[in-house]
Amino acid sequence: MVEVLASARSSLANHEVGRGLRVAPPGTLVIFGGGGDLTKRLLMPAIYNLDCAGLLNEDFSIIVVDWAEMTSEGLIAQFREAIDDFVNKRGTSATLLRHDIWNRLTQNISYLRGSFEEESTYNELNARLEGRNAVFYMAVAARFFGSIVDFLGSSGLAREAEDVYRRVIIEKPFGSDLESAKALNARMLRSLDETQIYRIDHYLGKETVQNIMALRFSNGFFEPLWNRQNIDHVQITAAETVGVEKRGRFYEGTGAIRDMVPNHLMQLLSMTAMEAPTSFEANAVRDEKAKVLSAIQPVKLDDVVRGQYVSGSFGIGDEAEALRGYREEPDIALGSQTETYVAMKLGIDNWRWAGVPFYLRTGKRLRRRKTEIAIHFKQAPYALFRDTPVEQLTPNIMVLHIQPTEGVTMQFSAKIPGPAVRLGGVRMKFDYSEWFSDGPSTGYETLIYDCLIGDQTLFQRADTIEGGWRIVQPALDRLAAEHSPLCFYPAGLDGPREADELLARTKRHWLPLS
Repeated sequence: MVEVLASARSSLANHEVGRGLRVAPPGTLVIFGGGGDLTKRLLMPAIYNLDCAGLLNEDFSIIVVDWAEMTSEGLIAQFREAIDDFVNKRGTSATLLRHDIWNRLTQNISYLRGSFEEESTYNELNARLEGRNAVFYMAVAARFFGSIVDFLGSSGLAREAEDVYRRVIIEKPFGSDLESAKALNARMLRSLDETQIYRIDHYLGKETVQNIMALRFSNGFFEPLWNRQNIDHVQITAAETVGVEKRGRFYEGTGAIRDMVPNHLMQLLSMTAMEAPTSFEANAVRDEKAKVLSAIQPVKLDDVVRGQYVSGSFGIGDEAEALRGYREEPDIALGSQTETYVAMKLGIDNWRWAGVPFYLRTGKRLRRRKTEIAIHFKQAPYALFRDTPVEQLTPNIMVLHIQPTEGVTMQFSAKIPGPAVRLGGVRMKFDYSEWFSDGPSTGYETLIYDCLIGDQTLFQRADTIEGGWRIVQPALDRLAAEHSPLCFYPAGLDGPREADELLARTKRHWLPLS
């Protein structure tokens, strides 16, 4: 039995079960804005990892398009510094930089200096690609999305042939409200087919997010319990310890609702609540996610709590670090009404989830960095234990930990050893890093690879993008009209007390962030 388990563990760790991995076809990854931080910190390490895994074709190349004065050699030197940092920080002696892989990869990296809004840039790209397969990655500010797609269309770069694919990866934010999201979708579809568009959400590259479907649909003892008869409520948390840092100008016009809810949190919610797809083919999965979003009633402003962090501290005693408030950050307007925290209650109006509240919260400068989905099961009757010193049974909770640790925790009651019947809360924990041996990753490996092979399962479709905005748009409209007051919370804590009151109305409580 031990040998069988060890073999299974090894196979899963190497992604050999259920994925049917194959070497990606030859092609070129064109990164618009590739001289920026995203490419250095996340994309290049992910591409390096894919090459180490043998999943990139020998005829794979990269073209970085940016406006800065730079040479290909200078760009590669910057990438090498970032790769060294990635390996040193996240790797071990077993995952030192493989120079043979890195050297082969860098031989096929080139730089193209040009404006994203000038036809000459795209003419030069056409000449360099010469009819090759190509993926165009938009690592640029959102204001350039429409222009780049327009030029890809007018220059013929978006045109596919029988043996040549052309695909576009778009980072968020995808629109700033429902109207702008619809407009951007319509603009893109004038130059591209929906099958060419890969709207990326990096949360979906995380193993534990992908594991939600595996956990539910491959284990016979979970799915029968996954409904309103057995689940009391669901909590979805995306907490950050960082403030807005150098993104003040962007964040002022965005806020926590727009930045996190229609995309990241709605993706986590839809994967948690979706019905079993008929297959793991892309549209079968995305159809079920779209059905969930269409069944969610638009959020009521009374069920939304908006917060903003003020000065506080992180740590205890002499080691405590003073933290400034949001309005003291660079590029923040005096008296800003932008929320850095939001909590809300949503309901799904379908047979599986009717009456089960879903509570979402996300914020900056909180006590702990944590993204998780907590499934709170209904409480067992107390009658059996009425003659024992038990005032309340331990809640049955299953927590899907997404970051920074990845795994699953289950909490339940057990008898404490001794002659008396006394119950105590216990936990069982599955940790990815302990069970599966795997090297350092950025979370982008799966997403880039899936785009190279044409698998859209983990990417958002136009209707799911618009579905997420539809849910929050009424609240955004009322906030714009009524200038709803903010709640304030000290940096380094769990958020505003008003968020606790959102659950306390029905005698529920948030799981602590500590």
